[in-house]
Amino acid sequence: MKPAPFKYVAAETVEEAVAALGEHGDEAKVLAGGQSLVPLMNLRLATPGVLVDVNRIAELSGVRANGNLEIGAVTRQAAIERSAEARAAAPLVVEALRHVAHPPIRSRGTIGGTVAHADPAAEIPAVLLALGGEVVARGPGGERTIPADELFQGYFTTALQPDELLTSVRFPAQGPGARTALQEVARKQADFALAGAVVAANVGDDGTCESARIVLFGVADRPLRAPGAEEAVTSRSLADVAVLADAAQSAAAGIDPTGDAHASAEYRKEVAGVLVRRALTTVAEGGVQA
Repeated sequence: MKPAPFKYVAAETVEEAVAALGEHGDEAKVLAGGQSLVPLMNLRLATPGVLVDVNRIAELSGVRANGNLEIGAVTRQAAIERSAEARAAAPLVVEALRHVAHPPIRSRGTIGGTVAHADPAAEIPAVLLALGGEVVARGPGGERTIPADELFQGYFTTALQPDELLTSVRFPAQGPGARTALQEVARKQADFALAGAVVAANVGDDGTCESARIVLFGVADRPLRAPGAEEAVTSRSLADVAVLADAAQSAAAGIDPTGDAHASAEYRKEVAGVLVRRALTTVAEGGVQA
């Protein structure tokens, strides 16, 4: 199929892109990697009247590690995979990208695109939430930062306004004692997750979990933190299998997934708990390594 007719704007600067978004409002969509948008347009599930192409804007690309890991929104996922700076600062980000689709997709797909698209089964939004990251957006009123805890609002919906351009994604650098892990189940390699879990924890020398952020994805309309599971492991030893069992049970009890052609609600609920336990086991064993 072919997309519906649209106007094309090739922005050379962030200011040009923001002006075009402000002029056209809900009729406009940002084109970066296009790995999600273009197929939707070809199927006419998305029919934007205007495409604002931001690929020519140099300041939107690049990986910068200066205390935190800041990645320009148009940086290709494959470039982040290859970045020594990204792996040293936040190895979970690189690990998660290896679960995203296939290498040809990652060679065009962008970090900002996967965050702004906000697919509830996508890995990077869940990682951003688990790490307590944020995004930077620029609109007619200037620049603002949006914490991940406030960004994801529902199916393919974020707190970004129609006239705002996501310019960068920030992940806190992994410090001493920080351990992370990601576990997911998919029908086959590179498919979207039927269910997934991300854990970011601070662990003491004795194996006690000092704090944790546990996020589930693929089981709701957005990535969700699992506060019951977080409470179950805080100030307790991750070497204790009973602690991990409590966390898994709490995570599963805290969600109400829906079923579809790929997996039943009951399956997703059960698997979510199992994946939380597996991710916590990985964290107990040292987590994702830089």
